[in-house]
Amino acid sequence: MTSVKNNDSILLCQWMAGDFSNRQQSFSQPQQFAHIHIFFRPLPFDFFNGIGFYSEQVYDHDLWTPYRQGIHRVVTRGDDIYIENYSLVDPIRYAGAARELSILKTISVNDIKPRQHCGMVFRREGEMFRGSVEPGNRCLIEKKGCMTYLISEVEITETTWFSLDRGMDIGTHAQVWGSTSGHLRFEKCQSFALELPLDRS
Repeated sequence: MTSVKNNDSILLCQWMAGDFSNRQQSFSQPQQFAHIHIFFRPLPFDFFNGIGFYSEQVYDHDLWTPYRQGIHRVVTRGDDIYIENYSLVDPIRYAGAARELSILKTISVNDIKPRQHCGMVFRREGEMFRGSVEPGNRCLIEKKGCMTYLISEVEITETTWFSLDRGMDIGTHAQVWGSTSGHLRFEKCQSFALELPLDRS
């Protein structure tokens, strides 16, 4: 497994780096979809000695209270682009880091821990990258008093991000949480691609 080098990996990182909003979807189907932002903000090169991201998912009406935060390291594994996922030990301390670089710069590798078996595997399909959680149903999340495994599907283009996350009961394989109305459909509002440390990776 190596740091990002190939052209497809770089292109995926450029497309991922941004502020994405499902405003159009939420306005047309407000009973099914809340207005959400996904932020993927590049980390400094020295954080992973390569390309990494800090991410936030927030409701548009409450940008300072993210409901999901993460750290992501992008590596290559054969023909696949593999994104390792990490959680923050004290996530609320870094709320807003996707929009305030002064907060982002305070995050260190000592503040994160790996999310075992929760990496995402991406491959290019024409003018799109399609990703899913690594196989094996071993990305475990406890919700609603039930242990579930994550099924995550993502489709990324230069200007869009479609995602569907579902939590399935580890015993019955029935869906416990996640969208029952289909993919969240985000459009890029702002690109952070120029912040990627491509000249050093």
